[in-house]
Amino acid sequence: MEGARDPRSSGGGCNSNVVREKHLFKSKLSESLVQLACSHRYCAFPLHPNELCIWNAETPFHLTGHHYSISALSFGSKINPLLVCSASRDHVIVWDLDKCTQEAQEGLTPRGIVIGALLGMVLHVRFSPDDQQVAVCAGNQIYMLSAKVWDYSTGKLMYQSGVLTAFPLLSLLIDEENKQIITGCADGQLWIFSLIRDHHYRCIAHISLKKEQEKFCNKVWQSGTGIGEGQSISQLCTTNHVRLGGSVETSLPVLLIEHCDLLVCFHNDENIYSTLNTNYFWIGSSTGLLIINMANFELEAFLSYKDYSDLSIQVAGSCALTRKSVNGKVLCLITSMFEDLTAVLEVNLAALVRTQQSDFLLRGNGHSLSVIARCSVLANSPLCKGLKKNIKEPSSKNPGVKSTVKDQPLVFHSKIKSSGYRTAPRMTMFSPNLKKNEESKSKTNCKCKNREYPIESYPPIKYKKTLSVASKPTPVFCIQHSGDGEKLACGLADKTVLVFDSNLTDTCNVFSGHNGAVNSVGWSHDKKWLVSASEDRTLRLWSVHSNEPALILGKEKFHKTTRFAQFYFIDSFILLCCGAEFHLLSFHLDINKDDLKRYKQKSACKLVQKFPMASAMEITSLSAVNDFYSYIVLAAGSNRTLEVFDLNAGCSTAVIPEVHTRSVYQICQNKGSSFSTQQPEAYNLFMTTASGDGIKLWDLRTLKCVRRFEGHSNRCYPCGIAVSPCGRFIASGSDDKHAYIYEMRSSTFLHKLGGHRDSVINVTFNPSSPQLTTATLDGKLRLFIP
Repeated sequence: MEGARDPRSSGGGCNSNVVREKHLFKSKLSESLVQLACSHRYCAFPLHPNELCIWNAETPFHLTGHHYSISALSFGSKINPLLVCSASRDHVIVWDLDKCTQEAQEGLTPRGIVIGALLGMVLHVRFSPDDQQVAVCAGNQIYMLSAKVWDYSTGKLMYQSGVLTAFPLLSLLIDEENKQIITGCADGQLWIFSLIRDHHYRCIAHISLKKEQEKFCNKVWQSGTGIGEGQSISQLCTTNHVRLGGSVETSLPVLLIEHCDLLVCFHNDENIYSTLNTNYFWIGSSTGLLIINMANFELEAFLSYKDYSDLSIQVAGSCALTRKSVNGKVLCLITSMFEDLTAVLEVNLAALVRTQQSDFLLRGNGHSLSVIARCSVLANSPLCKGLKKNIKEPSSKNPGVKSTVKDQPLVFHSKIKSSGYRTAPRMTMFSPNLKKNEESKSKTNCKCKNREYPIESYPPIKYKKTLSVASKPTPVFCIQHSGDGEKLACGLADKTVLVFDSNLTDTCNVFSGHNGAVNSVGWSHDKKWLVSASEDRTLRLWSVHSNEPALILGKEKFHKTTRFAQFYFIDSFILLCCGAEFHLLSFHLDINKDDLKRYKQKSACKLVQKFPMASAMEITSLSAVNDFYSYIVLAAGSNRTLEVFDLNAGCSTAVIPEVHTRSVYQICQNKGSSFSTQQPEAYNLFMTTASGDGIKLWDLRTLKCVRRFEGHSNRCYPCGIAVSPCGRFIASGSDDKHAYIYEMRSSTFLHKLGGHRDSVINVTFNPSSPQLTTATLDGKLRLFIP
């Protein structure tokens, strides 16, 4: 007999709007791991071992025809007619629900079409996209521990993998949009493979549901909020335990993989979110429902059955979901693992996301951050102090001699407003190249002012030339193009800085003087100066027209090695790291020589302010924009956190914990180019990379990882990354002697560039033309063009 209850609202102190039990059935099922089915407003499940129940809110009805227990169900893809397939040991039957409904209303016994018989134990069935064929998994083939991909048009086996795991595969889904196949195992592991041609079905990602659940729990704890009203952190962290007279840890078997309309939910809620294309998937497990972001392979939301005391089923044995949401709600069908119960749940996707994600979307000081400066420099800002004339030029006056205004033919006095010494200069905040206009063109070099970066060009994947930077193998630790794209600066392990023509046709200059390996080199915005930092704890500024440094800051200034030196705020300052803090320096450069005082350094530099990074022993990477006015500085520390500093306010404004599993060794911002045009939001994207943990793409507005890029190898050496001037491509080095190119909207690489004889440790795009230069550990530069 069937036992049904009235629709019930969940309670137990949690948000009652998240999930509601619409119907509960008492049935007699032979086993819990049965493939259930949901489609639109219908749910299909075996009410008794050989009786099929089709439920909707209006007229649920029963279908009979099987003699053995029903083990697998699936709905067709089309709505008219809506088909459902049921399978058991004896028959595989396809039912036309519209026809069955009409026959039931006429008092007739609904009948289906038998398309298979005596196939053995059927574990899974699935309709083809056109509903013309049904795929049936019978016998023990799903437990052979191999994944197979068939070419339907030829009927031939295209690929067969080895053993993925010691546990059986329970679920599988093909993501046609991203050309990926996703498999779920009984031990709670997701394996994602690429179906793109020439990728040889390589594994893109491996996701552990238990680890993602723990990370999600840590985010909740760090944000200081619970999941839903009245739910504690301990409840969330123990959702992977089932209480049966004690605490028994489960492995979160993957019972279901299905598409999720989460992106639509975000847009309806008008939340700030990334504009990149993102796919979300439901993962059904024994303890609840999880939503996985397939762009960054992280958990976005989690619904635990045990956190809702009014739900009759706490541990599920089977699960099914409707693919499309209606008014932000989806139907979920679950059977109990230990009882003869089947429940129909209504999950409010918008409410679930709202309760769990609202505190993650903005983790700054109550406002959305932006790389592009939105206001003028504040009066009490460190930038304002540094822009004042706080560095006096060397004086020729004799010490101790009092001078007056009338003694000098020309004087700049602090009381004379026209001198500009009393107040900070007025600035027009320069924005990046958002529109192609005459102003942007005038900022480029006159030789290439009419050139524009070809936005729709192919990525540079064709090898053109190789150049050795030294007579013997010498690692290239840093590499950067000048803003006009004509020169390429390299910092080497042999203590020198070399400048090449961007086409690698000539060595333009050699700068020597450091007593240690050069770990960073940076161009000024006007292309006239270079700044370099070395392991010898010194900072040097060079004129591109002279081999002698214009300014040297020695060991007495820094207690540790200087790193990540760069010009900042359109050449107004210099940023560099020293230990767990970075320095903001103002400077004055003078290359004029006095024959009487030729050894006296006329250039000067002064510390404006130090910015320590909280709870970090050392800053492992630093990044800021110099091509336009920006107050934002990004710093990553040895404690695996990333900290966002607002130098206009003079303080840290946000912290992202556990950015990677290891310390970040490079932050790469999308800085654009004066030769290309991008949307303003694109400049808020930046990337981080760490040893053995791939590349992560972040959105500064939300401080969320919006995509991950996997495929290259960076376990042995730090391998540099770069973004193209058009913002479409990402390049990465690799210790497998290749360089990789990713497309910004795809997690899998587009091209793999070979020919290198050693690890590729640095890459850079030319800002004016589609060129990619790679640098290897043995001191070779390779140039690639489209």
